[in-house]
Amino acid sequence: MSAGAPRGLASSGQKPITEILHPLSAAEEPLTVPVSGGGDKEAGLTNGTPVEKSSPASVSSLFNRLQLDDDLETDARDPYASTETRDLFVTVDDPKKHVSTMETYITYRVSTKTTRIEFDLPEYCVRRRYQDFDWLRTKLEDSQPTHLIPPLPEKFVMKGVVDRFSEDFVETRMKALDKFLKRVADHPVLSFNPHLNAFLSAKDLNKRQGLALLTKVGESVKHVAGGYKLRARPPEFCAMGEYLDTFAQKLGTIDRIAQRILKEQSEYLTELREYGSVYSSWAGSEEELRRPLEGVAGCVTTCCGALEDQCENMSQDFLPVLREYVLYIESMKNVLRKRDQSQAEYEGRLEAAILRKQEDRTPALVAVAFSVLPQMPVEVEKCQDKVECFNADLKADWERWQSNKRQDFKQLLTGMADKNISHYEKVRRLL
Repeated sequence: MSAGAPRGLASSGQKPITEILHPLSAAEEPLTVPVSGGGDKEAGLTNGTPVEKSSPASVSSLFNRLQLDDDLETDARDPYASTETRDLFVTVDDPKKHVSTMETYITYRVSTKTTRIEFDLPEYCVRRRYQDFDWLRTKLEDSQPTHLIPPLPEKFVMKGVVDRFSEDFVETRMKALDKFLKRVADHPVLSFNPHLNAFLSAKDLNKRQGLALLTKVGESVKHVAGGYKLRARPPEFCAMGEYLDTFAQKLGTIDRIAQRILKEQSEYLTELREYGSVYSSWAGSEEELRRPLEGVAGCVTTCCGALEDQCENMSQDFLPVLREYVLYIESMKNVLRKRDQSQAEYEGRLEAAILRKQEDRTPALVAVAFSVLPQMPVEVEKCQDKVECFNADLKADWERWQSNKRQDFKQLLTGMADKNISHYEKVRRLL
């Protein structure tokens, strides 16, 4: 990067950084950078959607504000969504329970097919447990701090409430791990991470070894210039933060209502089964009423089956997707915080360089100026490059996340509607 005047960040506050002079500027001209958005125009997301700050008043409005567009032409333009350009395919399946004297745990088969030259073989098949997936995500987060890392399902469950070795729980977790790994493998940057290569190909994963060089890349963004407070986020990132807050409120409300509906349906299912068994036993004791009683018992049994399918669909398909995106929101907020730290470091170093330049204008400090000033532009420009890298990567990942979200929720809600229609059609046939 040339040693010219750095491009200022689009920010606002007490004294915008665009008005600060670079320490090596030959002319005393303020730095000018075009800022996206203008005047009092309402902040909007990258797709043009205005940010709403008020929470919805009804469940129907919640779904309406999820912005489920029937027209997914913008998603089709995503080059990473096309299977024709993919050269790395991964699958997580075949869970197995392992019992030893020390612990009991579940492993999953991870199958890989690829044509990439980074891999020695075209196919791999290894077994991994949950903590191996957790290791991979941690390594990706450390070595690729500017990117959004897909979330993992929660590790801990409440004992006595959920059996983590039950077939339903293992199946749900397996699907979530498979989705996590597929999202990483489809990412244009994360899929080339050496830690992913080791995770997919190494027979015995040595999690202690680590790739120190890549890990160090992420360490620098964890520390901010001492005592410096970020002036303000650029408008587009402010819009992202506000959208995430609003979206989290939507999902939280939907999740609470869905959990309550599932609980009520499960309790009703228990009562309905007991209700049907009464008619079955009654039919065996009264021959004159046997036929109508058996008819009622059969109808109740059919209703029980339809309701059981509906409960299973909600618990295994609907709720896990909601939870995944709640975790996705936290991951996105974490990347935003790291971006803010990087911007604060850049602003702090730039201000320090300006103050040093002003001090070095005195004749007494001319000698010091020649020895110190040449080092400052390099540090400032490195921080600026880091901020620009954060901005570019975060914007790209944001667009990819929005595209995935639209597809996931369209599929989820239309699937749920189809299953509800199927449920009521089964019950209607009894009339």
